[in-house]
Amino acid sequence: MDSQLLNPTSLKSRFTTRFLRALTKINAPNPISSSSPTPREIFQRYRRIKVAADKSMAYSVRSRTTWSRATLSRLRTRSRHRRLASFGPRSSVTTAAVLEKASSHGKENEGGLVVQAGELRELVPGGETMDLCNLLDETAHYIKCLTTQVQVMKTIANLYSLE
Repeated sequence: MDSQLLNPTSLKSRFTTRFLRALTKINAPNPISSSSPTPREIFQRYRRIKVAADKSMAYSVRSRTTWSRATLSRLRTRSRHRRLASFGPRSSVTTAAVLEKASSHGKENEGGLVVQAGELRELVPGGETMDLCNLLDETAHYIKCLTTQVQVMKTIANLYSLE
């Protein structure tokens, strides 16, 4: 057995515990029936698992990082919007608004550090508010956490495929 899983203070152990607990909750109320699930049901299951993985990882790093706080904030906001949307018509973002935002991010130095940092800020949750040094530190930590997430999920998938 992996020595990190025996250590309750390791990131992998904290994530695994939280993620398995979340998967149990996802599966309990509405398991996929033995009949063929619809594409919508499959997508909904995928979204719940992705949210559970993101939330579990963000909680596992104990809000020490900007990206984990940004992830949790984004998930809370989505949850609030989903609850509010069930009470009234949904507002949609227009294509023009998306194009305007994209064009406002002018690329000052094609192929240079400014452009690459801008792209990195879009990938790392909360990255848009960081200076370059903190952005690089947060990115390294975020990559480490995503790698851990993939390792744990592969292990879980392998265990289920053996059954």
